[in-house]
Parts: sequence; C-alpha cells; structure tokens
Amino acid sequence: MTHVVFYEKPGCGGNAKQKAWLQSAGHSLEVRSLLAWPWTADSLLAFLAPLPVAEWFNRAAPRVKSGEVVPEQLDRESALALLLAEPLLIRRPLMEAGGQTLVGFEPGAVAAWLDSPALARLDGRRTEGCAAADHFTPCPSLRPSTTTP
Repeated sequence: MTHVVFYEKPGCGGNAKQKAWLQSAGHSLEVRSLLAWPWTADSLLAFLAPLPVAEWFNRAAPRVKSGEVVPEQLDRESALALLLAEPLLIRRPLMEAGGQTLVGFEPGAVAAWLDSPALARLDGRRTEGCAAADHFTPCPSLRPSTTTP
C-alpha cells in the first residue's frame, strides 16, 4: 500500500481513529505533530494553497468556535500568519504521500487520493476533529492558562 506522512494533534481522538483506519487498510504511517512541526509559509502552503482560505481552519479550534477567529473574514496573508503563529488552528490532519498532499479526512477523498477501496466504505461518517472519536471527549486546549496557582 502507500506510506503516508500524517500530521496530527497529539492526543486527538479523531486523529487516532483516522490513523487506525489508514493502518487497517494497509497503509504505513509516519506520524508528526502538527503543533511542533517547524512550519514555514511555503511548507504550509504546499498543503493549503489549493483550498479556499476558510477551509484552512480547524472548525473545532476554541478560537474559531468562540467566534474570535472568523476564517471567512481573513485574507490569505493574514490567515497564513495566524496559522503559523497558532498551529492549533490548522485543519487536520495534513497528509502527504507520493508527492501529493491532502488536508482533512473526508473518507471518500482519502480513498480516492490513496486508491484505497477499504477507506471508501467509511464515506459519510464524521471523521474530522476530536468529535470523530468513538466517545466524544473534547480535545484539551493547548492555549496557555491565564490563571495563576
């Protein structure tokens, strides 16, 4: 099958399920932290450039859910600067295989991208974000705490 570089948020239940599906379909994974990776504008745009700016964002990120960040109101340069400064806002997973990239985990798109019929059977299930876990447990926020002990 295919070797996939999989950029995840460590500890995300949705990403854990996505990795398990890829491995059960016979794909090998090289897992990297989306949050710790040393992104540059060019390396991030290699994934995001084909998409509309609003699709660059993780809709489950606390700042997006609260309305503090409104992806539809951002231009390309502002959005890119924000994502580089706060990778938690990046839609995940980011994946690369065979010189091609993919953003997010929509089973039909992933199945076509990897030519993986086993993944096509997942089509229609919610598979992005932490809510994709079998039991919903919100992802822990990685923003620095403003409270003092």
